[in-house]
Amino acid sequence: MPCTAKRARKMLEGGKAAVWRRYPFTVILKEASPNLSQPLALKLDPGSKTTGMALVLKGKTGKQCIWGAELAHRGMAIKLKLLARRSLRSARRNRKLRHRPARFLNRTKPAGWLPPSLMHRVLTIKSWAKRLDRLTPLDAFSMELVSFDTQKMMNPDIQREEYQKGTLFGTEVRAYLRQKWDDKCAYCGKKGEEVEHLVPRSRGGSNRINNLVWSCRKCNEEKDNLTLEEFLARKPAVLRKIQEQQKASLHDSAAVNATKYRLLDELKTFGYPVETGSGAQTSFNRTEQGYEKAHWIDAACVGDSGESVALRPLKPLKVACMGRGNRQVCGTNKYGFPIRHRTRQKVFFGFQTGDMVRAVVTTGKKVGTYIGRVSVRATGSFKLPQVDGIHHRFFITLHKGDGYGYSF
Repeated sequence: MPCTAKRARKMLEGGKAAVWRRYPFTVILKEASPNLSQPLALKLDPGSKTTGMALVLKGKTGKQCIWGAELAHRGMAIKLKLLARRSLRSARRNRKLRHRPARFLNRTKPAGWLPPSLMHRVLTIKSWAKRLDRLTPLDAFSMELVSFDTQKMMNPDIQREEYQKGTLFGTEVRAYLRQKWDDKCAYCGKKGEEVEHLVPRSRGGSNRINNLVWSCRKCNEEKDNLTLEEFLARKPAVLRKIQEQQKASLHDSAAVNATKYRLLDELKTFGYPVETGSGAQTSFNRTEQGYEKAHWIDAACVGDSGESVALRPLKPLKVACMGRGNRQVCGTNKYGFPIRHRTRQKVFFGFQTGDMVRAVVTTGKKVGTYIGRVSVRATGSFKLPQVDGIHHRFFITLHKGDGYGYSF
């Protein structure tokens, strides 16, 4: 059963338990014990780039968040690699270096097909749900079911025949702006509170999403009926940042909309009840309890069960999807021509790229303790995110590489 860090330390020091995994940190008892399971739910806040995860325990004293994590996806990296592969193949075909006939457009996609960059988000979250289900006695799921109506965001006055079939009702413009600006004021960077018009309504401004930003009350009152250029005449850097942000597409909102129901169906295959909640409800629960904005805290506040959740003083686990390498037989330049050899050997001196290690350096200019994801070399001089060129004799394996990078 999930326990406190103090109890885990006592069991490890007394020899009653052993370390099973480092990330997430899990201990296993050396002797059988009676089943003392309590209601435990995995709560999710799915996002386009980062997904928040939280384990909420419902005990006698109330609901407590006992573990939190933020999972960073690599959907954009997958998309860019597919585009690079397509361009290389197209170039080879056009240069006639190798005959690669174009395939006819007669291929059909199965029902529910999603692009690899989007399906990656669904499968990664499902993979972590399976992992936590093996390590803990889960009995319920909760996930935020956000609905961003992108068409109505672009034109709030659209209605009747103009409102085409297939869009989503129940738009939450405030929730979208909070997410887009990370709940911070676009002008000063402090905590935002209100929706603000870049071009004031009194000067012909509209309610279109590209004319709205998230602002604090002080900046909103100071701006009054000035335009963006007039208000930030002495702050060109902030002006340029807001203009670039406003030009950003609704790609993230579309990604969440495209994957949310597929993720919901995947969670239902576990056989546990799945609770859903809106983004506005999550924001309300978090604000009422006075918690700061964070993905894992949003996950703990999802749905009706997120109304009164106590947060332990813990640091969330940062999980980054890194992949498991590639199958290239040689390194290539930007034109796709081979320029270097790639060895088939993956393990050097007992370590492999992607392993989480601890390096305790006792001599030389780099004395200190370093923890991170290692990159190995055949020479025996390895690289960590903090430092490069450490001999392999200083390393100790903490967690074998599994396609993720971990930090706090």
